[in-house]
Amino acid sequence: MTEREPTVRRSLMGKWFPTRYLYLRDGDDVRAWALTPGKQAVGAVAAVLFGGWTLAASGSMVFDMVAQSQTDRTVARARAASERMNADLQARLDSAVVRMTATTGSLDEMAQTVERRHAALTQVMGMFRGVEGAEQALRPAPALNPDRSSPVQRMIAVRMDQERLIARAENEAQTRAERLRLAFRLAGLNPAAYTPHDAALGGPLVEARDPRALAAVLDVDEAFAVRIRNAADNLSDMRSLADAAESMPFRRPTAARTTSGFGVRFDPFNGRPALHQGQDFAAPLNSPIHAPAPGIVSFVGVRSGYGNTVEIDHGRGFKTRYAHLNATAVQPGQRIKLGQRIGAMGTTGRSTGVHLHYEVWMDGRPQNPARFMRAGDQLVQQD
Repeated sequence: MTEREPTVRRSLMGKWFPTRYLYLRDGDDVRAWALTPGKQAVGAVAAVLFGGWTLAASGSMVFDMVAQSQTDRTVARARAASERMNADLQARLDSAVVRMTATTGSLDEMAQTVERRHAALTQVMGMFRGVEGAEQALRPAPALNPDRSSPVQRMIAVRMDQERLIARAENEAQTRAERLRLAFRLAGLNPAAYTPHDAALGGPLVEARDPRALAAVLDVDEAFAVRIRNAADNLSDMRSLADAAESMPFRRPTAARTTSGFGVRFDPFNGRPALHQGQDFAAPLNSPIHAPAPGIVSFVGVRSGYGNTVEIDHGRGFKTRYAHLNATAVQPGQRIKLGQRIGAMGTTGRSTGVHLHYEVWMDGRPQNPARFMRAGDQLVQQD
């Protein structure tokens, strides 16, 4: 470094930040402070850093607001679609009555059509087995009294009930699948990545993707086959997403209040901007910490800066970390259930007070835990 370089820097500092004086008069007493170029430069750097942090925090808030707005619009569209479906169902029922009444075919032909549709419906209804609330919603209507109705009337009633059941099956599968898709989007995940089509169906519903081919396999009309296929696709998505959601950290590890979120913040020890890779919760000492999803404990011990730490591998590339614990209640290799107590809140490690530092990792990268908890809140509201 030459002797001239410091002189040049001082000259530039003096040009950009000339020495300024601040005077404060109190009666006859006058005090003066000199704002040197160095002090002004430090203040300018601090202002830029604070502005950058504010911009990053504001951007994250705007992103979350946009995501929530998109979710609200999607729910509104789903509700409107459900209302249109109910109106369409009534129109189909009226049309079915007209067609069945005006048919010139024999009673045997009408019975065969009803039986073929019933066989196709049975496959779809079987896929709803075990889905909470679905079996009640899709229960067939009581049969007509044979002593008070003709065979044609009974077949018309069965056909109308079939129309009602397929419409409800379509609506039930679509609504449940869309709710899960919304939760995944809130967590910042792509639902399509967790819905491999044809993975769990089997039979003609898999073999015949083309509506005409499926109609031939099921021996029903093409329009009915399309509705069967739609219900099966949505139900397959619902089951795949539900299975994936069960192993993801969507629930909260504690009911305590949040004290610090994910993102850039000022380090409480040195006051410098730093990336905070998790979310902090504050509560009294030894408040219980619970697993937000099932998994296998991959680490229990002390980590530098984290203090007493527990880490859980949830599969599918997801891992969670719980730091500053006062005590742990699990062992490495232990299989953990959803909601199981894994430790107690403390202030071990690099900590300014009793709190839980909670991290969510996906494929080796830290994620914003708030998004996953927001997705979990969405799923809880739907239950």
